[in-house]
Amino acid sequence: MHATEIDDLCKARGWSRARLIHELRRVARERKAELPEDDSLRRMIRQWAAGNRGLSDFYAELMGAVFGAEFTTGTTIAEVRESHTEPELIDRLRTAATVDSGLILLLEQQTEMLRVLDRRLGAVHMLKQSEQHLIQVCDLLGHSLPGPHRAALGATAAEAAALAGWQALDLGDAAQAWRHHETAKNAARESGDLAVLAHVTAQQAYALLDADRVGEAVQLMQYARESAGTAIPDLMRSWLWAAEAESLAAMGEGLASRRALDEAARLLPAQPARAELPYIMLDSTHLGRWRGHCLARLGSMDAIEELTASLNSLDPTFTRAAAGHHTDLALAYSVRGDHHEAREQARKAQALANRTASVRQKQRIARLLSSGLS
Repeated sequence: MHATEIDDLCKARGWSRARLIHELRRVARERKAELPEDDSLRRMIRQWAAGNRGLSDFYAELMGAVFGAEFTTGTTIAEVRESHTEPELIDRLRTAATVDSGLILLLEQQTEMLRVLDRRLGAVHMLKQSEQHLIQVCDLLGHSLPGPHRAALGATAAEAAALAGWQALDLGDAAQAWRHHETAKNAARESGDLAVLAHVTAQQAYALLDADRVGEAVQLMQYARESAGTAIPDLMRSWLWAAEAESLAAMGEGLASRRALDEAARLLPAQPARAELPYIMLDSTHLGRWRGHCLARLGSMDAIEELTASLNSLDPTFTRAAAGHHTDLALAYSVRGDHHEAREQARKAQALANRTASVRQKQRIARLLSSGLS
């Protein structure tokens, strides 16, 4: 990559120049390297982005560590232009014109692979790759002409952005998660796919939940569900009701949460066709986990049975989900007064959260332990 792409890379992540300086300093600290004052760094970044100054080997390496990409050293925009036989716009339009259904399928498969790796390894290992993938898909979308391929690219970009947003949320960065979901919603509107738009809109509400803005999270989830109506697959409608149930449980609305869970169960297909909605992981096991989570938050004694049954059926590759599962069990046992078992479940949750470096799950466990469980 060339330094002139710095602003595009920051935009894809929702970063300001100040955030970029923060990230550069973080990487520099890890490498025990010194950087100049902020004013000097701002001036250098402005010159790099404008193409008036080339990156040294040192700063190319720092930028590479921050963005997860290899940067070209020592070239200015004039030198780049001289090396190109065609204007950049024409080159990008020509690349986007090669997009067909086969390439879109490959991009979707890449998103799915990143999703699977994220479940197993955690966001700390996958976010930069997901964001790089998102930049590539958004670049193709932004240079595509109207038509079915642009619409399909919109759906692909929306789900790639939603994945990056979920990973940012798992790493404790609700603001970045929100920005990625804004990108996801814009791309979903390009697609015209109501199911995709409903999914990324409702998932954005989790940034509100994590910021303790529970009432607004409920409103956003209800808006996503009501806007989609019945014009989306039942599997998606089931997911939306389950997500809404979780937000209602967080608000302490027990009756409304249970009704939403019942509606999710009613709509859940007996054999969910995941190929139709590859970004939705929902079956009876996962809905049972969701119900157990809601019941645990509501302080229900039924939570332990629900959580235990779904835990025994959970795919062992869902490492982060298992961490949340054990956290819910710790909460449920604590409500029952079985503090020994609650501590044991918290210990298991902590070990799994450490394995995936999930800040989100670690924060949940810390809150639970600080409530008197330790």
